[in-house]
Amino acid sequence: MNRILVEAQEIDSSGKVILNGIRAEHIRNILKAEPGKILKTGTLNGRSGTSTVVAISPEEVVLQSSHTVDSPEPWFDLILASPRPLVLKRLWPQLAAFGARKIILVNASKVEKFYFSSQWVEESSVRPLLIEGAVQAGLTHIPEFSVKMQFKIFMEDELDLMFPESRRLLAHPGVATRLDSVYDKSVYPLIAIGPEGGWTDYELNMFSEHRFSRFSLGERILRSDTACISLISVLDYWRNVEEKYFDKKKQTV
Repeated sequence: MNRILVEAQEIDSSGKVILNGIRAEHIRNILKAEPGKILKTGTLNGRSGTSTVVAISPEEVVLQSSHTVDSPEPWFDLILASPRPLVLKRLWPQLAAFGARKIILVNASKVEKFYFSSQWVEESSVRPLLIEGAVQAGLTHIPEFSVKMQFKIFMEDELDLMFPESRRLLAHPGVATRLDSVYDKSVYPLIAIGPEGGWTDYELNMFSEHRFSRFSLGERILRSDTACISLISVLDYWRNVEEKYFDKKKQTV
């Protein structure tokens, strides 16, 4: 755990937190903490900071917390054609670690319907994985997620209400795209990533009608999890790159 997260209701009015279970075990057995040790902590979907170990026993760990630092905000939204259940299970924590704000899991022509009967689309199973990803990345915010079984209804009736202002990017295998031609770093990105093999022509046309710009890393057909991590990584790098760095490089060529 790179940051131990606690629910807001676990913190009393004086800032004291009493932990047991996995988090307490981690503090005792992995961090080898003793009273007085300072730990990186945070309030789930709130601020981050530190906590001091007040008391520790085989049953519980008592912390005195101080969460006063704004945690990095989520920076992208994602429309994802549901992958196979075990792939989705692996993806949830990684998407949280990258800083997703909203994840919309959609049905698509190439998606098997039984994917949506998996436990990995249920709140009780997904939320711990999202928290795991935030903890790993040292963040406090976890993404909201929802499932949309009717692709056409979502695109026509719900998309604009959920994402009224965004830079809409459509991932699909094809000619590699220059990011500066499709991605405005000043606008919140909404990324649509399809199933293995990409979206159908009907789905591509639907996205085009709703102001999505094509975005591709090339002709290779990637697995859903590989495509997600690769595409988001490239965008994350691009949004953090200082343009003056490239200007200096051009001057030295």
